[in-house]
Amino acid sequence: MPERLVYAFTDGTAQMRELLGGKGANLAEMTRLGLPVPPGFTITTVACRDYYRSGGKLPQGLLDQVGAALQGLEAVTGKGFGDPANPLLVSVRSGAAVSMPGMMDTILNLGLNDATAEGLARLTQDRRFALDCYRRFIQMFSDVVMGLDLGRFEGILAKARAAEGVADDHQLSAGSLQGVVAGYLREVAAAGRKFPQDPLEQLRLAVEAVFRSWNTERAKVYRRSQRIPDDLGTAVNIQAMVFGNTGSDSGTGVVFTRDPSTGRPGIYGEFLVNAQGEDVVAGIRTPMPIAGMAEALPGSYLRLLDLCELLEEHYGDMQDIEFTVEGGQLFLLQTRTGKRTAAAALRLAVDFVSERRIEPEQALRRVDPAQLETVLHRGIDPQAKVNVVARGLPASPGAASGLAVFEADAAEARAAAGYKVILVRPETTPDDIHGIVAAQGVLTSRGGMTCHAAIVARHMGKPCVVGCDALVIDAGAGSCACGEVVVREGDLISIDGATGRVILGAVPLVEPELSEDYRVLLGWADAARGLGVRANADTPADALKARQFGAEGIGLCRTEHMFMAPDRLPVVQEMILAEDAAGRGKALARLLPMQRGDFEGILEAMDGLPVTIRLLDPPLHEFLPNAEELSLEIQELRHRGRPAAEVAQREALLKRVRALAEFNPMLGLRGCRLGLVYPEIYAMQARAVFAATVNLLKRGRDPQPEVMIPLVGMRTELEQTRDAILTVMRDVFDKAGVERHVPVGTMIELPRAALVADEIAELAEFFSYGTNDLTQTTFGFSRDDAEAKFMHRYLDLKLLSANPFATLDERGVGRLMLMGVELGRKARPGLKVGICGEHGGDPASIDFCHRIGLDYVSCSPYRVPVARLAAAQAKLKHG
Repeated sequence: MPERLVYAFTDGTAQMRELLGGKGANLAEMTRLGLPVPPGFTITTVACRDYYRSGGKLPQGLLDQVGAALQGLEAVTGKGFGDPANPLLVSVRSGAAVSMPGMMDTILNLGLNDATAEGLARLTQDRRFALDCYRRFIQMFSDVVMGLDLGRFEGILAKARAAEGVADDHQLSAGSLQGVVAGYLREVAAAGRKFPQDPLEQLRLAVEAVFRSWNTERAKVYRRSQRIPDDLGTAVNIQAMVFGNTGSDSGTGVVFTRDPSTGRPGIYGEFLVNAQGEDVVAGIRTPMPIAGMAEALPGSYLRLLDLCELLEEHYGDMQDIEFTVEGGQLFLLQTRTGKRTAAAALRLAVDFVSERRIEPEQALRRVDPAQLETVLHRGIDPQAKVNVVARGLPASPGAASGLAVFEADAAEARAAAGYKVILVRPETTPDDIHGIVAAQGVLTSRGGMTCHAAIVARHMGKPCVVGCDALVIDAGAGSCACGEVVVREGDLISIDGATGRVILGAVPLVEPELSEDYRVLLGWADAARGLGVRANADTPADALKARQFGAEGIGLCRTEHMFMAPDRLPVVQEMILAEDAAGRGKALARLLPMQRGDFEGILEAMDGLPVTIRLLDPPLHEFLPNAEELSLEIQELRHRGRPAAEVAQREALLKRVRALAEFNPMLGLRGCRLGLVYPEIYAMQARAVFAATVNLLKRGRDPQPEVMIPLVGMRTELEQTRDAILTVMRDVFDKAGVERHVPVGTMIELPRAALVADEIAELAEFFSYGTNDLTQTTFGFSRDDAEAKFMHRYLDLKLLSANPFATLDERGVGRLMLMGVELGRKARPGLKVGICGEHGGDPASIDFCHRIGLDYVSCSPYRVPVARLAAAQAKLKHG
């Protein structure tokens, strides 16, 4: 017996999400609850996966099952599919298990042809309505299924509006629409195609088109940005049409059961009279706020309020509901968990707990850790004088400045070149997703608070202003105008997603204030998590910021960043150019008080909390001038006849630069190797750490330094370097009369270190995984070269499921980490182990760190809240 690939809405439940997709499962659930859902059926995600496995062929027996389901739908509705006397029309919509709003395709009014369109006109006694449905179907089908350019059809529609002197499509007369339909069919024929008149053929082609939409470039870009697996596939929902475009007693809308931007109670959404659903979500017309429905269709509005409350209570979360009113009767077309901003996610989680709808543990699972970064986004300084040129709808909070660009490709290209950009479009479509990902923010002239741009930007945490109809955008010319103000491609603009303002030029930004909801939720997270959370910080200001965000210490203080300051670089170069240890000692003596001040400031900022200080790590040549530039400078000095002594000094510098040059600096004289070749460098840094500790102790502070030796691969390297540091520690503390022990540990960033971790742990008091270098040395990848030249191709070819520099490679790098933990703790029970690479702020990597038993993760200050929540979720998931 063939596998079941089709389920009527009456046969499913909300628990069948992976099989029926989110939309299909929720339609089935609402049907089960007895809510007003137009009948229909779902083709499963299994069928989609089979379609791809077979090279683009529909699974055997699928069309037979679809035919049987159609007969059932005909029996329920009393209409016939393809019957001119009483035609059954259906919508065909995608619906993956994970919500991907706007990324895949939809087709409405399927089943219309020349004969059924005439039959619909006779049946409804409304020729204008029937022709409006037919022109919509031709346009949508030609775009989604046949791949024709929508511009062909928009031009015909625009000419019809102009000829009749109307502003909107719904104002066109039946006569005009008859001409539009004829024009559309001519355009299809001119493209060398034949518009299918057989409804069954239309349905087959539409199902295949929805399957194909799973692998469109926009869908792949979205999945990559949201880390959604590529092998899930999409379901296809086939549902009897209800019509919001039958007149003034009909309409369509989208409503959230709470405000998706702020989380405030009360329904929030938009509504259009005499329209179909795509008019709202595609941003073709700017709709009215949902409150306007209370006056236009009061009975349906009251019924909608009741259903919103019922669905929110049933699902225990804010719902995003699509609905249609046909002839005064309300129908629900979809409900799903609503996308929300980070601020709204926090408020909703806390409110639902206070309303006793969910428990704190469920609230913690519900908030996406990555969203928390957006809570920390800056806004426009309220004291600043700004040049506001237009206002739109504030669709997603936060503020951003950037170069105006008018095409998604341009946004991606300029962002890749290092520029910050604002994507400006009449409205966005799913094909613009790569531009939205690349942009700092999005500005559109059309669309409402539930249009594509608004939903996607909110979910990504990007500022967005929509429906700014004062802007006249000419994307082809690369410009937009608001009155006499013209903004051209590359001009600097700003948008304020909190107020809807569009501003000429850049704006000063201010730091956000953390809400009480943020504090409450992160308090629950801290109580639930097992992993500690530290921050990577190199200055007292960064340390204070990290502490403000809840860091429990500093997991990585990179001392090389301190040496690059303009007032220190000449002294560092003097030290490097010295001919002997005595010469180096003179320069180091000048650096010592500077370093002591650095450490004193950071240790004071983190008073009472551990601060792991990594000794100097990068190759020495990084502190010296570029050899080619220096050579050119010498030639210029000679050409200008400069004194011989000046030329000789630069020549000596060039000689030293070339002597220090390495074929592969990342694997050369750096880390502990530098401390072994030039032991006086590490001795100076150690003395600075311990002297800073003494000074703070004398002032009644509680400094908690930890000294970390980088790039250790052998026990012998660690032993010699550690002994030298301990000698300095005893000297400083004995002279000061201080009894104090400072832990000395190492950074595990070489595969060999993980393989012999038991030997290293005999001497190291803690391990900290430097996962950036560990990933480079395990894969044999240079990060800069890999990400610039071939990483994108590896991801496209599915050779890697994720960029290993963003998310830990568990099978390779992770296996080395686990081995290091087990061997290290075998040799030194209770060994403290953390991670200080960038992976320490990645939720998936944090989950792995919890599973292998690390003590803490460390990340950038602004990712500390992300790590706190991700660590709690890992604990709740794995125990």
